[in-house]
Amino acid sequence: MKEKAISTFSLCKEYRIGDSIIKAINNIDLEVTIGEFISIYGPSGAGKTTLLNLIGAIDTPTSGKIIVFGHHINAYDGADEDFLATFRATNMGFVFQSYNLISTLTALENVAFPNELAGWSGERSQKRAKELLKLVGLLHRADHLPIQLSGGEQQRIAFARALANNPPLFLVDEPTGNLDVETGLEIIRILEKLKVEGKTIIATTHDERILGLANRILHLRNGRIVTDVGK
Repeated sequence: MKEKAISTFSLCKEYRIGDSIIKAINNIDLEVTIGEFISIYGPSGAGKTTLLNLIGAIDTPTSGKIIVFGHHINAYDGADEDFLATFRATNMGFVFQSYNLISTLTALENVAFPNELAGWSGERSQKRAKELLKLVGLLHRADHLPIQLSGGEQQRIAFARALANNPPLFLVDEPTGNLDVETGLEIIRILEKLKVEGKTIIATTHDERILGLANRILHLRNGRIVTDVGK
């Protein structure tokens, strides 16, 4: 049997808005094996991004349990933020739909930032960042600020940053959602490469090309998995 990368048990996330309680994630049980590529699709408000944020320990569940690479990560919430920060930096690469690049840093500095945060020397961090910018075809944009880059270029920089520590798990939120067809192809190629390398990938998407890459496709609706189709 393949080793588990992620397991969730009765996972729930609720938000209170006035007198109403919104169940963003409603009792999800999910297992993801190491090296699996899972795509998640569903309507706006289905809970796709919330599920990624819970698995990535960016958000805290209302109830339930999340195991990532053998660690019960929500047991650390509020108790050991240093552990969670180190665990995320070592094990997870995040690519957000809104890119989340630091506006005052150049492309090179954005990509180098995670490794500098992890204690790498400036020289080593920048060398790694240049390798990654070359990988995504943007070494010639190394000295540009995010505002000087197109949406597609910013998304590729975000992927380069996520690759900085060579993490085993990638959490990717609508990576081609804001891109034209041609630019989206660059992102598809990066995902293909990560899949070939055996990375574990969970990507929310409505892009048929990304759905086609996946080993499994989950349909999320009203915070629940309504179908789970293995290829």
